[in-house]
Amino acid sequence: MRLFVGLGNPGARYARNRHNIGFMAVDEIARRHGFSPWRRRFQGETSEGVLGTERVILLKPTTYMNESGRSVQEAASFFKIAPGDVTVFQDELELPPGKVRVKIGGGIAGHNGLRSISAHIGNEYRRVRLGIGHPGVKQLVHGHVLSDFSKADGEWVATLCDAVAEHAELLAKGTDATFANRVHLAMQAKGFLTKDDNGEKQG
Repeated sequence: MRLFVGLGNPGARYARNRHNIGFMAVDEIARRHGFSPWRRRFQGETSEGVLGTERVILLKPTTYMNESGRSVQEAASFFKIAPGDVTVFQDELELPPGKVRVKIGGGIAGHNGLRSISAHIGNEYRRVRLGIGHPGVKQLVHGHVLSDFSKADGEWVATLCDAVAEHAELLAKGTDATFANRVHLAMQAKGFLTKDDNGEKQG
């Protein structure tokens, strides 16, 4: 069994924030793969279904971003899911818009949702880093992540969430590199990423 966690803040006020792209990604996985209706439990909302041969629990913590770990720990404990079978979908400032990277463990890069999860279940879970771009100046980061995607962003965000959902079975199987490559190719095909875009922010 796998636990897929989308990070975000609850409520209509935050629904289109850049910080909520994790919620958007798991919503699309649930929709595309016919998962069960969302229901409230584990200080969040869950939906259940199957990706390939794997049973997957989707979780959207409703604790607000900074306390996400409480919800994740509760769900993981209930289902006896090890950190290695937990995948967290997060917004990533250090990647350009639409770029995806997958990694297990490592630093939290100042992300409060990851800080909370690591404090509750340790660090060895998978992160699906969904690029939202950096505003360029550290002082603008808070406003950047808590502001809505612009209308112009809408198309690449929808394409990214669609590609993540389409290839989510690869994540459930643990073929992370193939997943990231398929998503990249899907974004490239729609003209959102260039062939020489390796993604990492320099400096």
